Amino acid sequence: MEVGTSKSPGYCGDTTDHELIQWDTRADCEVRQILDRIADKWSLLVITLLDRRSLRFTELRRSIDGVSQRMLTRTLRHLERDGLVRRTVHATVPPRVDYELTPLGSTLHNTIRALVTWTEGHQNEIAAARSAYDARELAQQEEAEREAARRDTIAREVLAGQR
Repeated sequence: MEVGTSKSPGYCGDTTDHELIQWDTRADCEVRQILDRIADKWSLLVITLLDRRSLRFTELRRSIDGVSQRMLTRTLRHLERDGLVRRTVHATVPPRVDYELTPLGSTLHNTIRALVTWTEGHQNEIAAARSAYDARELAQQEEAEREAARRDTIAREVLAGQR
């Protein structure tokens, strides 16, 4: 096989060089697909909620503000397919379905918890950076508007023959 040739369509290259890791941007890259799945907001919330205990679908839906029934169903199916969530159907009337993290899902929750801890520890710095950025953007916008007004004034004067 030629150097640099992919081993398979889903192969994304060797990621052992930790100085520069760039995941393949192809849609069939498995690393990208997994990251896209587990890093979306609904998956993060589901994994976080299921860390404490198993929950029924309705409990999850009530606990996640803004999620539609369809989106929660899709999220749970994807997480189950990836081996992160276990779905248990109880033969009762009406049927009861519980969801819980698998051991693999629990290891992901530890990573999510670390991310949340980092966010909590740096939220003030991020808020300050956002404020500084917004102030710079506003100043640039105001300067651009002043410059546009100045040019309009000059153009009017030229058209009026005052210059």
